[in-house]
Amino acid sequence: MWAASSLLSEDQFLCPICLDVFTDPVSTPCGHNFCKSCINKHWEDNVLCKCPNCNKIYNTRPEMQVNTLVSEMVSHFRASSSSEPQAAKPGEVPCDVCTGTKLKALKSCLVCFVSYCETHLETHLTVSSLKRHQLIDPVENLEGRMCTKHNKPLELFCKADQTCICILCTISDHKAHDVVCLQEEYEGKKAELGKTEAELQQMIQQRQLKIKEVQQSVEVSRESADREIAASVEMYMKLKESIERQQAEVIEMIREKHRRIKTKAEDFIREMEQEISELQRRSAELEQMSQSEDHLHLLQNFSSLNVTPPTKDWTGVRVYPPLYGGTVKAAYAQLWKTLTNVIKKMSFTEDELKTVRQFAVDVTLDPHTAHPQLILSDDGKQVHHGATNRNLPDNPERFSACARVLGKQMVSSGRFYFEVQVKGKSTWIVGVANESVNRKGTSAINPQNGYWTVCHSLKSKPEKVGVFVDYEEGLVWFYDVDAATLMFCFSNCSFTERLFPFFSPGLNDGGKNSAPLIICPVDQTE
Repeated sequence: MWAASSLLSEDQFLCPICLDVFTDPVSTPCGHNFCKSCINKHWEDNVLCKCPNCNKIYNTRPEMQVNTLVSEMVSHFRASSSSEPQAAKPGEVPCDVCTGTKLKALKSCLVCFVSYCETHLETHLTVSSLKRHQLIDPVENLEGRMCTKHNKPLELFCKADQTCICILCTISDHKAHDVVCLQEEYEGKKAELGKTEAELQQMIQQRQLKIKEVQQSVEVSRESADREIAASVEMYMKLKESIERQQAEVIEMIREKHRRIKTKAEDFIREMEQEISELQRRSAELEQMSQSEDHLHLLQNFSSLNVTPPTKDWTGVRVYPPLYGGTVKAAYAQLWKTLTNVIKKMSFTEDELKTVRQFAVDVTLDPHTAHPQLILSDDGKQVHHGATNRNLPDNPERFSACARVLGKQMVSSGRFYFEVQVKGKSTWIVGVANESVNRKGTSAINPQNGYWTVCHSLKSKPEKVGVFVDYEEGLVWFYDVDAATLMFCFSNCSFTERLFPFFSPGLNDGGKNSAPLIICPVDQTE
């Protein structure tokens, strides 16, 4: 009976009301079948109780009985329908042998150049002569695997021309070329893809680590900002009501610096995350290609995939937490010049000076810039005035009118710090200068002429001066190193060219100022 029922069409298992396969089929006294819920709702919605199929009217609503036979037939129909092979969907490779509805192909044969569904593939799995054929996951455009010139399978690879060829190509266009089988070249290229994928993974990990580093810098910046805000609040509370308005301005200045460093860090993170996304996408493509058994497809796409996406070199990228203390002190110094005693209490702590010292640079004097009367030590660390001109070439870099000299090291971005001993000298000038300063004539040493310096005329008499530059922030700070205090600072500078360390030991003055300026090594452990 079930064999006979399997010949029935799907239409015979559809409810006349909902037009879908029966659910809980029941029969009317007139012998027609409906879904139980469909017929009940139909009679509830109509005044007359009649059969929707033959329009037979019932004076009283009949009691519906489950049709067990139809119910069992529907169950078998559902089971048989669900196990039937599925037609190929858009994007899937169809079977080349199927007539009528094209079923989804399970394999493609590189010998027959035909794609087969499960049914038509059976001969390749059972017939001994066909078992030797090479089967791969189904692919479209099998014709593209044939040599267009000789109509033979592309089963060799020419290393000289980096292209897939057929056996006849080896005796014509590719004669005497280095030719290998596809499998051999496939393995080599697959190994190269694996190496490239490993490099991409390493690049991803490096950027993930850099993100953590940047995030940590933001956190350090936040903590430093919180400490400086607390310190400024404590300092302002020692002043009278007239200075409270300035307190909010300084706090906002600190927060603005933190916002800038946070924004900068977020830009870095966003850019690295975009690179990571692109690298992960390429890595996924490589992984998918590496797992493919399709030799030709891998080789044809190798050149486009075996290239690392363009990325930025993040090795030297840093997000430095701002140094807020100098900003606060500069604001206090400018706004409350009369509060000298209060300003003196705002000295840097040893920890803050240690933070600045981490940007120390090993500075040496540049003899090509030294005035002819200046005497430089052999190691380039000391300079003093010698009173008489030495016979030196007047090259363009040399100061010829004033006793001045530059350091060899320069700064055009980031932060820069060095220390100079001025002990025993009556006159001296130390700082930084623009590369373009006038070297052949006299000019005042001030920012307008490209100099940011301090000199012996300071109220404090330091023995060792620390010079710190933050190029992007436009800051030049000068410290009394031994007292760990900020002596003077320039802020809101607009640097547009390279800066060099600047030194002027002053004239000898009959031996009264014979002590040299000494560039000192910076001990970052102090």
